[in-house]
Amino acid sequence: MELMDSPTRILIVRLTAMGDVVHGLPVASALREHFPKAMIAWAVEGRAAELIEGHPDLDQIIRLPRRWWRSVSDVRSLRRQLRDLHFEVAIDLQCLTKSALVAWLSGAPRRLGAGGTDGRELSKWWNNELTNCDTSHVVDHYLQILKPLGINEPGVRFRMAARDEDLQFAEQTLANASLLASRFAILNPGAGWPSKIWPAERYGEVAQHLRRVHGIQSLAVWGGDEERPLAETIVATSGGAAVLAPPTTLLQLAALARQARLFVSSDTGPMHLAVAVDTPTISLHGTSRSEWCGAYGPDNLRLQAYYQEGSSRERRSAENIAMRAIGVEKVTLACDELLRRQTVARVS
Repeated sequence: MELMDSPTRILIVRLTAMGDVVHGLPVASALREHFPKAMIAWAVEGRAAELIEGHPDLDQIIRLPRRWWRSVSDVRSLRRQLRDLHFEVAIDLQCLTKSALVAWLSGAPRRLGAGGTDGRELSKWWNNELTNCDTSHVVDHYLQILKPLGINEPGVRFRMAARDEDLQFAEQTLANASLLASRFAILNPGAGWPSKIWPAERYGEVAQHLRRVHGIQSLAVWGGDEERPLAETIVATSGGAAVLAPPTTLLQLAALARQARLFVSSDTGPMHLAVAVDTPTISLHGTSRSEWCGAYGPDNLRLQAYYQEGSSRERRSAENIAMRAIGVEKVTLACDELLRRQTVARVS
C-alpha cells in the first residue's frame, strides 16, 4: 500500500556493471508497486543504460558520461540537471563514493544506502538513511535498502522491456541457424574477468551431451573480439552440436535468451540478463560467490567447486583454477535437472 507521506519524485542510482544494473531492476518495480504515482528516474553510466531503456516502471533515464566526476564542468552540469528534477528520495544501490555523490548532488533530502561494511568508501558520509542488510543475494540486498520507505520483502520482478526489433532479430537468427524456439540452449563462454572463464572446450562437451541426451542444439554466443574465439572453440569441439551466434547487442542477446530452453554461463552480465527474462539458467563460479551473485531464484542452479579468495584486484587477474575445478559432469547433471523440471512442469 502507498504510505501517507509517499515520495513523489525518486532517483535510483546504480551507475555501472551490467549484471548489477540488472540486479537493481526489481527495485524499480517495487517502487512502482508501492508508489504508483511517483516519478521514478535512474542515473546510469555508459552502455548499461541500454538495459533499462523502455523499462515500464521508469519515467526517466539520466545518462552520465564515463569518468564524469573528473570534470568540474560535468559535475556542475549533472548537479543542475538533477536539481531541476526536485527529487525527494535518492536510493544509492552501489554504495560507493561516486554513486553516493550523485545522490547528494540530486538535492534529495532523503538519501538511502547500505550501512555497515556494505556502505563502502565515503558512501556512509553522503547517504543519510542507512540499512544494515542481512541478505545473502545481491538482488535481495538491493531491495532491503528500500526498508526506510516502508517496503519490506517485496516480490522480485525484473520486467525487462522487449523491443519488437530485438525480437525480430532473434527470430531471424534462429531461422538462419536452423534452431527452433524452446528447442535450443545458449552457451556463453565469455566473462569480464579471465579468472571467471570456464574452458571453452568443456562447453563443447556440454553441447554434445545436450544433443545426445536431450536432442537439443546449442547456440554459442559472444561479445567483442576477445570472446569470439571462445565461442568458435565451442562450435569446433561440439561435434556439430553447437552453432556460432552472430554479433549481438545486449538487448538482442536478451531476446535470444527469451527463446532458449536453457542458458549456461559463468558469472557475467549476459547470465543475469537470462535470469531477468525468465530463462532457466546455470551459473558457474570461481572467483565470485555463488550465493551472492549467482543465477537468482529457485528455478535456476549455481555451481561452485570452491571460492577462489583474494582482493578484488587479485581475483580479477588470477588464473581460472577454481573454474577449472568444476567438471563437465557436474554441469551436464545440472542441465539434466533443469530440463527434467521443465518436463515435469509441462506434464503437471
